[in-house]
Amino acid sequence: MMTSARAYTATSATDPLAPGVVERRAVGPKDVLIRIAWAGICHSDIHTVRGDWGPVSYPLTVGHEIAGIVAEVGPEVTAHAVGDRVGVGCMVDSCRECPNCLSGHEQYCLRGFTDTYNGVDREGRVTQGGYSSHIVVDEHFVLRIPDAIPFEKAAPLLCAGITTYSPLRRWNAGPGKKVAVVGLGGLGHMAVKLAHAMGAEVTVLSQSPRKREDGLRFGAEHYHATSDPTTFERLANSFDLIINTVSAPMDLDRYLRLLTLDGTLVNVGAPPEPVPVTLFTLFANRRSFAGSTIGGIAETQEMLDFCAEHGIAPEVEVVRADEVNDAWQRVLDSDVRYRFVIDIATLST
Repeated sequence: MMTSARAYTATSATDPLAPGVVERRAVGPKDVLIRIAWAGICHSDIHTVRGDWGPVSYPLTVGHEIAGIVAEVGPEVTAHAVGDRVGVGCMVDSCRECPNCLSGHEQYCLRGFTDTYNGVDREGRVTQGGYSSHIVVDEHFVLRIPDAIPFEKAAPLLCAGITTYSPLRRWNAGPGKKVAVVGLGGLGHMAVKLAHAMGAEVTVLSQSPRKREDGLRFGAEHYHATSDPTTFERLANSFDLIINTVSAPMDLDRYLRLLTLDGTLVNVGAPPEPVPVTLFTLFANRRSFAGSTIGGIAETQEMLDFCAEHGIAPEVEVVRADEVNDAWQRVLDSDVRYRFVIDIATLST
């Protein structure tokens, strides 16, 4: 029997989010019912609701940064128990049969993974996200949240944390490597913290110097304002790896020229418009331009354990559910340091 969950819901691309309900499937043999405690606000939520990334099935409840407590498990569940602290990120299913899934890269499922919201599950229902009181998820896609991570700060790790951790690991950020992070926002501040903990020499490239103190506090050794044209001259051919977290069009060639021999610029920000790159910029220094999305389930658990071991957590501002529309506007105004988290206990219909 399906059950109703309290939620904050989008009814169109332009109307404010409002209280509502979403239907959750009955707990199946391998399912976990989670009582959501905290839901992070991601810029992706706004992009999705506004139709920037494709068609939307309204009404839609977004949210793919979810932390909560296990309330019920199916009879075949072995990885989680009632009372456990758990999390759910950007996906709730995949085919689990293709080569990518079998190698632990469910995020690159060749048939397409099932998004936590605005996806379609195996029964043909549109998935609904974490701005809600409860969610039912297959145990394979449920993560364990270590006790060392403050619970109210855990949710953003399931998107912002893994989105930056995965490329840092893939391109071997660590001792002896010079890593630049473009943008010091929700993604960027996590990239700085993680790269520093991995042992890399970290530089922040931000539009203005106003976040310099924060960048250095998070672990960066250097901070440069990209509004200063001399920055690109002084830093040419400097970095082994650049993580670009900006979701707006930019002159990527200027940043590619900052790479040293065999250096790579990885985009994790996702602007809706195409971004041009000049091939001759890549030819010089044998540079590479790559993209990266989230991580697989095993890598996401690795990231959570790494954060617990190194005392890493996002900088968050907790908001009530009825403050979500104001919080969205502040995200659009870049008025958040550095991630909003909704206290789901304040959710009411």
